[in-house]
Amino acid sequence: MVHRYKNNGYCIVLDVNSGCVHIVDEIVYDLLPFAEAALAEGRTDCGGAGDKIPEEAVEAVVSDGVRMGHPQEMCREAMEEIWELKKSGMLFTEDGYRDYMQEMKDRQTVVKALCLHIAHDCNLACRYCFAQEGEYHGRRAFMSFETGRAALDFLVKQSGSRVNLEVDFFGGEPLMNWQVVKQLVAYGRSLEEPYHKKFRFTLTTNGILLNDEIQEFVNREMSNVVLSIDGRREVHDRMRPFRGGQGSYDAVVPKYQKLADSRGQKDYYVRGTFTRYNLDFAEDVLHLADLGFTQISVEPVVAPADADYAIRPEDVPHILAEYDRLAAALLQRKKEGKGVHFFHFMIDLEGGPCVAKRLSGCGSGCEYLAVTPWGDLYPCHQFVGQEQFLMGNVREGITRTDIRDEFRASNVYTKDKCGECFAKFYCSGGCAANAWNFHGDINDTYEIGCELQRKRVECAIMMKAACE
Repeated sequence: MVHRYKNNGYCIVLDVNSGCVHIVDEIVYDLLPFAEAALAEGRTDCGGAGDKIPEEAVEAVVSDGVRMGHPQEMCREAMEEIWELKKSGMLFTEDGYRDYMQEMKDRQTVVKALCLHIAHDCNLACRYCFAQEGEYHGRRAFMSFETGRAALDFLVKQSGSRVNLEVDFFGGEPLMNWQVVKQLVAYGRSLEEPYHKKFRFTLTTNGILLNDEIQEFVNREMSNVVLSIDGRREVHDRMRPFRGGQGSYDAVVPKYQKLADSRGQKDYYVRGTFTRYNLDFAEDVLHLADLGFTQISVEPVVAPADADYAIRPEDVPHILAEYDRLAAALLQRKKEGKGVHFFHFMIDLEGGPCVAKRLSGCGSGCEYLAVTPWGDLYPCHQFVGQEQFLMGNVREGITRTDIRDEFRASNVYTKDKCGECFAKFYCSGGCAANAWNFHGDINDTYEIGCELQRKRVECAIMMKAACE
C-alpha cells in the first residue's frame, strides 16, 4: 500500500508497510499510480533485487506520463527510480505485520501501567468533562492510602519480570488528595529495590492547587506532568470554569509557567482540548507557545453528537485545513529559533514503536488499567463507571479475564475500517473507548477521529521532511 500526497509544497510518498517515506519530484509523483497499476495487473515480474524492469512495463508507464505532459526521457528515468525503490524493499512492499495476528491474540501480557483515580472529585466544572465533574457515573470519593497501596502491590505482582512500571495520578483533580499521592510515591519507592522495579510516576492536574511545596515534590518525583489548559483566555474560561462560573485561566497560567520553567521546559505537557467553539485552535497552540510553553498538546473534544460543543462531520474540512495552517506556522517558528514540540506532530520515522504497539496501541484492558478510589479495575479511565467493563479489584485481581482477553486480541487487523488506511500503523487502530462509545464495539473506529489522525500524520511527515 502506498499513500501519496502534497503538503506545503512537498510531494510526499509513504510506503505504508515498510514505513519508508520518500520526497519525490512531480514526475515520480504523477507516475506512481501507473507504476502501481502495472504491478497489480501483472505487467511486471515482482522478483528479486537482480531482476530488470520489464520493458513493456516501462513503455506503458512512460506513455502514461507523456500523456500527462512530462518529457519521455524524464519519465523513463522516473520509472527506473521507482523500480529501484521497489527492488530495495522501500516501495510497494508486502504487509509483513499480518503474520503477527495470531501471535498478537495468543501473546502473554503483563500489567505495566496503572491510572490511579486518586480523587473522584474536582474543583472545576469543565463543560466537556467525561468524568461528570470527577464523579465517573458514581459518587464523589478519594482513594485511601490502603487502597492505593493495594493497587501498587497488584501492579508489582502482575508485572512479571518487567522492571519499568508506570503510575499516573489522575482524577477528578488529584491534588485534592495530595497527602495520599505523597504517601503512595513513598510506598512505591520502597518497593523498587526489593522487587527489582522502577516506578515512573506522572500527574495530571488542572493547576488550581499548585504551590511551591507541590512543585518541589513534583520536580523531584514525577517523570512527567500534564497541565490542563485550553489556550486563549476566552477559550479556556468558556469550557473550564470554577463551579461558580468564573474563569480559571488567570488562576493557573502563572503557576504553569513557573512549573514549566522549573523543569527546564521538559518532562511536562500543557494539554488542551478544542471544541466546535474554537475550530481555529491553531491560535490556541500559538498562544500557548507565546506564553513560553514548549511542550504542547491540544486535542479534539470527543463528545456525544447532541452536545453543543461537539465536533460535527461538517467541521472536519475546516479542522483539516487548520492542521495544515498550524504545521506551516510551527515550521516557521522553528526556523526563527522559537520551535515547540506539538504532541500530535511528533513522529519517529527511524525507529518508532515495537510491532506489538504498532498493532495494538496503548494496551488498555491488558497492559494498562484504571483503578477507582475503592480499587475497582477498568480497561482505562474512559471506561470507569461502565459496569459491563468492571474487570475486578486490586485486592482480588482480574476476575473478568474475558474482558482482558477481548482487549488483548484487539488490533488493527480485527478492525475492518483500518484495512485500507495508510495511518493504521501510526494510530494502531485508534481509541477503544471512542469506538465503544460511538459504535458499541471496541473493534470499530471513531470516524471523525480517524480523519483527523490521518491529517496529523501527513503534517508530521511533512514537517520531518522540511527539517531534513
